[in-house]
Amino acid sequence: MLLTYQDYIADTSTAAEFVLKAISLYQSSDMYKTACTADDYDRQKNTTICEFNRMIYRLNGSQMVDTTSSNNRIASNFFRRLNTQRCTYSLGNGVDFSDTAVKVRFKEKFDTVMYATGYDALIHGVSYLFVGDKQLYEFKATEFVPIWDELTGELRAGIRFWRLAPDKPLIAVLYEEDGFTKFSEITEDGDKKSLFPLEKKKPYIQKIQTTAAFGEEVISESNYPSLPVVPLWGSRMKQSTLVGMRAAIDSYDIVRSGFANDLQDCAEIYWLVENYGGMQDDDLRKFLDRLKLNHIASANTGDGGRITPYTQEIPYTARKTFLDDIRAGIYEDFGGLDVHTVAAGATNDHIDAAYQPLDENADDFEMQIIECVQKIGGILGIAPDDCVPLFKRNRISNQLEQMQILAMAAQWLDEETVIGKIPLITVDEIPKILKRKAAEDADRIPLTDDTENGDINGEAV
Repeated sequence: MLLTYQDYIADTSTAAEFVLKAISLYQSSDMYKTACTADDYDRQKNTTICEFNRMIYRLNGSQMVDTTSSNNRIASNFFRRLNTQRCTYSLGNGVDFSDTAVKVRFKEKFDTVMYATGYDALIHGVSYLFVGDKQLYEFKATEFVPIWDELTGELRAGIRFWRLAPDKPLIAVLYEEDGFTKFSEITEDGDKKSLFPLEKKKPYIQKIQTTAAFGEEVISESNYPSLPVVPLWGSRMKQSTLVGMRAAIDSYDIVRSGFANDLQDCAEIYWLVENYGGMQDDDLRKFLDRLKLNHIASANTGDGGRITPYTQEIPYTARKTFLDDIRAGIYEDFGGLDVHTVAAGATNDHIDAAYQPLDENADDFEMQIIECVQKIGGILGIAPDDCVPLFKRNRISNQLEQMQILAMAAQWLDEETVIGKIPLITVDEIPKILKRKAAEDADRIPLTDDTENGDINGEAV
């Protein structure tokens, strides 16, 4: 259950009490729990395999942990690998605009903040961008309570919360359209805890003047035209990429870990000693130690004694085939590029075909980015048509073939377009290259047609 903006307006309790209640309800929601689980998988601490224990059954049917068998827990890294691929594909080269002056208005560290927010939007389902004074800031889904409008579906308020350590107080900030309020947790009688405001509500924009006589003083205060917190969704589905993918990852981890366990449990040679019923456990242990040390043993075969070694063959082919199939299925369902499917020397047509699933999902992801950036532009007073992001997708290609095609088409293209299409050059390098080429052209002294008389540019030699 999530509280809405209408719930906030109708709530008769104090703002601090509402904030505490909203945080508690949000932490019990599926959105928050899924985001926390996604963080575990992102750190390669896959919850299912890391908490897995091999069990055995007693004669009465009850379970107990099997402490005699191996219990390797091998967590795969599919989740981080594939999400990094999707995010880097669209945002790895930054975000550009047709007018380079527009990007400056989006404040400092725009590209790095957008990349971090885009990645968390994929794994959590949504992340939030806060328009600060000098730069944008990310609010993760694990630390921000959204308060949506029931009628319009717009984000009308929100609560960011954090706790540095279990023994430290909870800190929360309530963001509203007319300002923000910061709260801190206090402990009352016994173990009862509550929030109290650290300061009164403050506006988002403050103009500060510094003078020798009075130092720093606020001379004006104002707010943005709307709430300066904008959601960035990871896809049109508005859910974490872990949804649907977790079961496949868990199956892969369990089979691979089970394979390692079987190899470890069956690695040794088993010895069947016949007609040695009189030997005690200590005698058998000494016998085995002597056998390992001397690599030879004696058996009284006349009395029926015999020592027979046995080894166990682990079923390998079936498991290897299953792991290969489920790995291919994870890439296919996620829409990722498995580089092992691209043969060496493949043409650009084959490479483009391999990229098709990644392109389709990137289109969906980039549409969410465009909508988010345009909303931020509206807050900053930039027209929507002026702040449409341009993406340069990060992909492999047959660069020799690409350069050959570009060389054939260069006669019909301007210089900036040709340089921009060269695969070795990034978007940020293009203006610098054009500037250096212009400087080189200006340094050259062109010859006139009057060279027969020894004149250069109309001047006598």
